[in-house]
Amino acid sequence: MSSIVAVVGRPNVGKSTFFNRMIQKREAIVDATSGVTRDRHYGKSDWNGVTFTLIDTGGYVEGSDDIFQKEIDKQVSLAIDEADAIIFMVDVSEGITPMDEIIANLLRRSQKPIFLTVNKVDSAQRQEETVEFYALGFPSLFPISSVNGSGSGELLDELIKILPQQQITHEDDRPRFAVVGRPNAGKSSFINALIGEDRYIVTDIAGTTRDSIDTPYTRFGFDFNLVDTAGIRRKAKVKEDIEFYSVMRSVRAIEYSDVCLLLVDGTRGFDGQVQNIFWLAHRNHKGIVILVNKWDLIEKDTMATKRYEEEIRKQTAPFVDIPILFISSLTKQRIYKAVETAVEVYKSRSNRIPTKELNNVMLPIIERNPPPGYKGKYVKIKFCTQLPTPHPQFAFFCNLPQYVKDPYKRFLENKLRAEFDFTGVPLQLFFRKK
Repeated sequence: MSSIVAVVGRPNVGKSTFFNRMIQKREAIVDATSGVTRDRHYGKSDWNGVTFTLIDTGGYVEGSDDIFQKEIDKQVSLAIDEADAIIFMVDVSEGITPMDEIIANLLRRSQKPIFLTVNKVDSAQRQEETVEFYALGFPSLFPISSVNGSGSGELLDELIKILPQQQITHEDDRPRFAVVGRPNAGKSSFINALIGEDRYIVTDIAGTTRDSIDTPYTRFGFDFNLVDTAGIRRKAKVKEDIEFYSVMRSVRAIEYSDVCLLLVDGTRGFDGQVQNIFWLAHRNHKGIVILVNKWDLIEKDTMATKRYEEEIRKQTAPFVDIPILFISSLTKQRIYKAVETAVEVYKSRSNRIPTKELNNVMLPIIERNPPPGYKGKYVKIKFCTQLPTPHPQFAFFCNLPQYVKDPYKRFLENKLRAEFDFTGVPLQLFFRKK
């Protein structure tokens, strides 16, 4: 399970540029709470075989009267609290500012590994100017340029030395079904309804627990662990941005699960925060079941249910082959069907197609519908196989893999789904030189 690294600093020091370089693409998660919209950035990065989750926080400005800034300050404080290591970024072109000193004091109190990173060092003169940042009180610093990547290798070499690579261990090897969703979606109520007792505290207060809680469960002749990411923290600790916290906890719960049961509050809809968690599960290649909870509170008919489902699939496109169930934890409506569906998704995720069978099915389809020509050249796919990985990955061997475009990849994925059972399971397709 990968560690969490937070990038912290005042505004405009280059945190987002560094983040985008590290994950090698632009990846933003957007949510809205209390009328304030702000971007959160989460991404996977790796260095020398060590994978970690990188979080780009907003710029920290203590004492601001701006409500937007206050929310950003909350998320920065939370990131510091939750991260395994912190990259503290400053700007060499502006030197040490009073805000840098405030952040440095805040970070020292955290007792987390801090990597003082001096950004925008793109010349020999700038390199000499970095020495003033030793005054911030950290024993070492790392001069880098987020724009061209210089110096980042030395930073990452030191970073991965201190990252714990296996933070959670489990004595049993039972499959793990994580119940995830935004606060107050009914995660704990759902598990309580399943196991028939008040195993978890349930209140109307949006709260979270620091640790995922496993509950062994058997249903339909299948043994697995239910993992609840909800719970209540002591009131003295409930001071941070709960929405941001729910995503950070979901990062860890999702990474160590096999199937995610994503609970949606039926009275709120499939909003931005829920979409964030959905795409986290998708990017981690987990099985997914979407459960629209509190359906007993909705005035509905068949058409309303259909419209609700269509809206969800619109938001999850192009991954639309996902089971969606409408449940009620309070009345226990379809909660056992939800578990049965999750078991089916787990089995689909574990599905292994023999190479001979895969080729017998897919090669005739490819022959009838070959990839379109590109600049007068034609792709010929000769062979395919499923890779021996925990989640379904397929390799297609051909003469010109670089000319296979996304529309044709989606065509093949849809055919795989039509011919084999992969409902609720993200698929990865690779094209390699024959």
